[in-house]
Amino acid sequence: MQIVTLDPRSQAAQSLLAQSQAAALSTEPQAGGAAPSAGAQELFLGVWLAEWLAGCGAVRVVKDEDAEPYGEIKGMFVQPHFRGRGLSKALMEQLEAHLRAQGIPLVRLEAGVHQAEALSLYARMGYDRREPFGPHAPDPQLVFMEKRLSS
Repeated sequence: MQIVTLDPRSQAAQSLLAQSQAAALSTEPQAGGAAPSAGAQELFLGVWLAEWLAGCGAVRVVKDEDAEPYGEIKGMFVQPHFRGRGLSKALMEQLEAHLRAQGIPLVRLEAGVHQAEALSLYARMGYDRREPFGPHAPDPQLVFMEKRLSS
């Protein structure tokens, strides 16, 4: 397994992002935000198994005027046939390490209520449920979570 910074505009990333979006829409038709996107992420990572791009994850730092800065996980996706190998956990650990290195004390995310595997992973990694944050409005199809990062 190799986790590297990935250009979200690359052909491999675009193919994976299309799969991610299709998967998100199949389980959460109104909530396409749970899949990684190729927008203005601060960090976009890909996880490779040999020559296969098996998954990706993205995080950005949010600096609100009235609150402490935080990292927002902008999505995680591992192709179904590569799941169960710890790739999502490894990606999350790398994204969290990136935030710690910048002195960001908090990480937040949103996930669809039907994404049981993802919600289970986040809970095992120490994420707690919370109210919507930032620009996110309450939505019964979404779960909002956060985790304090240790130094």
